[in-house]
Amino acid sequence: MSIGYTELILILLVILLIFGAKRIPEIARALGKASSEFKKAKNEIVEEGKELTEDTTPPNDQHQDNT
Repeated sequence: MSIGYTELILILLVILLIFGAKRIPEIARALGKASSEFKKAKNEIVEEGKELTEDTTPPNDQHQDNT
């Protein structure tokens, strides 16, 4: 199931009627900032995860067997 051009135009018209022409740029700007902040936070979490796994993984040549 995909959205066709007719459905997309209808959705955009409904949004225009609900929010008005002056509010749409403000909403788009807020969504862009939120998306940017989400990506930034996701990247920070990924980097922290990489650092933690690198710090906690012991090197193979330091493992000794005491038998």
